[in-house]
Amino acid sequence: MNWLLIIGAIAFWLAAWALNIWLSNSYPKSRFVQMFVPVSFGVTLLVLWEGIARGANVPTVLLPPPSMIWERITNSLPILQEDFIQTFVKSALRGYVLGCGAAFLVALAIDRSPFLQRGLVPVGNFVAALPIIGIAPIMVMWFGFDWHSKAAVVIVMCFFPMLVNTVEGLKASEAMQRDLMHTYAAGYWQRLFKLRLPAAAPFIFNGLKICSTLALIGAIVAEFFGTPLAGMGFRISTEVGKMNIDMVWAEIAVAALAGSVFYGTVSLIERAVTFWHPSMRR
Repeated sequence: MNWLLIIGAIAFWLAAWALNIWLSNSYPKSRFVQMFVPVSFGVTLLVLWEGIARGANVPTVLLPPPSMIWERITNSLPILQEDFIQTFVKSALRGYVLGCGAAFLVALAIDRSPFLQRGLVPVGNFVAALPIIGIAPIMVMWFGFDWHSKAAVVIVMCFFPMLVNTVEGLKASEAMQRDLMHTYAAGYWQRLFKLRLPAAAPFIFNGLKICSTLALIGAIVAEFFGTPLAGMGFRISTEVGKMNIDMVWAEIAVAALAGSVFYGTVSLIERAVTFWHPSMRR
C-alpha cells in the first residue's frame, strides 16, 4: 500500500476544499466562482479517487482508477458512440418528447374537465409509483426488442411527473389576475395563453427537467430486459458479466455526461423563456 500517494491525494482534496470555501464566501456572486467551484470540486474528487485506488491497490474489478476509465473511453469511442445513439437519441429522446408532449395535452384536457381532474390525477400518481423493473419487461414483450419498447418505458416514466407539474402550474395564476382578465371579457383560450400558461411556465419546466433525468435512466434500465446488440444498458450488463468494469464505468461516465448536458440544455431554455420570473432575476 502506497501511503504517500493516499496522503497526497487527501491533502490535495482538503486544500481544494478550503479554496472553494474561501472563494464561495468571498465572491459568492462572481460568475467565475459559480463555474470554477463545481468544476474544481469534481476534479478534486477524481484526484482523490485516483490516489486511493492506486495507493491502496484496489482491484480494478472492484474500482478502477479514473485514468484507466479515461483510457477505456478513448479506446472505445466508436462503441460508445453507437451505444449513445441507440440509448439516448433513439430511445430516451423520442420517449421524452412523446411522453412530455402527451402529458401537456392531457393536462390541458384535465383543466377543462373537473371529472378528469378528480379521476385521472390520483390514478396518475398511483401509476407513477410503479417500479420500472416491472414495467420494462412488459413493454419489451409488447413492442419488441428494438428502441420502441425502451421509448415506451420512457413515455410511462415521463408522462405523470410532467402531467402533475403542468396541472399544478395551471393553478398558479392569482385570483386578482383572473378577475382582471374576466373584466376584459377574455375567453378561455385568451386567459390560457396570455395568463395561465406564462404563470405555469416554471412548473412546466420543472417537470421537463425532472423528466430529462428520468428519460435516460428509464431507457438504460429497459435495455437490461432485451435490446439489439447496442445500447448503454446492454453494454453495462454484458461487460459486467465479462468483468470489464472499466468499460462499465466508461458507459456510466457517458450517460452521466449526456444526462447533465440534457438537463443543462433544458435549464438554459427555461432561463430564456422565463427570464421575467422572480426566480430568474439576479
